[in-house]
Amino acid sequence: MGVIEIKLSPSLPPLPFPSMDRKRKLICDTFKVKKQRKEAETVKPDFSAIPSPYPDFTEEPQEAVLYLCTLFPRKLYNDSLPPIFLRHQMYSLIQDRTTADRLLSTLQQKGEVCLVQPGFDADTFLVVMSEDLRRTVIKSVDGSSGAPVVHKFLDSSLIASSKISYNREEMMEKHRFSDGEITQLVHAGLLTVRDAGSWWLSIPGAGRFISHFIKGRKAILAQISRSRYKEVLLTDLSTRKPPHSVRLGMEYHIHDIIGAGLVDCIPTPSGSLLRLSDT
Repeated sequence: MGVIEIKLSPSLPPLPFPSMDRKRKLICDTFKVKKQRKEAETVKPDFSAIPSPYPDFTEEPQEAVLYLCTLFPRKLYNDSLPPIFLRHQMYSLIQDRTTADRLLSTLQQKGEVCLVQPGFDADTFLVVMSEDLRRTVIKSVDGSSGAPVVHKFLDSSLIASSKISYNREEMMEKHRFSDGEITQLVHAGLLTVRDAGSWWLSIPGAGRFISHFIKGRKAILAQISRSRYKEVLLTDLSTRKPPHSVRLGMEYHIHDIIGAGLVDCIPTPSGSLLRLSDT
């Protein structure tokens, strides 16, 4: 039996094998590309350049106080009420809530503003400029039998203090108000009974404002609730004709529902979207 001869072709040169350093570089470059791609995918669009129909007072927070005062419809009450706004409305104009709270606290300690507990929500406070409150109160009691005791209260340090309520010891022993005088202050609307032996600071005639405020808030929230997905663009809501029950104005209530957290503000290419909050 013959022998089969097999001829082998010349051996091919070995394939170049990457060094360990090159392998590490290839691996790192691969993961780097994936990481960059992932970061690019998760970058959120910046809608900060979209103008809001309302000003932002983050840089000059003290201007927010004057701005909110100008929104108050004084003609609605025939100038019988001082301009009133709510503390949480500041949060819709100043991004940092701590800055807003610190500003109001400073103004309160200086006697420039008064904070008043309206009674329908423990966390809600009305804010009024001290001089505006003094002016309207004096005007309302001018010529009445209760005018002397009202002047006595306004001239005391009580109205200029940072307190929102007063106890019997402070009223009667420190500031020499009798039971009868305290009763006159309650009748004049400057005080409301908190509990036995203590009183809240109040704004005479504020009951009408509170009634308009509550009805207006409900009407605005109802409008948003009836919208598709319970959301509406801020620019759309601000330009709508207000319902009859919105006596304080659309802008006044928009700052209310935003500051109170009743709606979530969501940035979109068309501007801020107000969506009813789940909380």
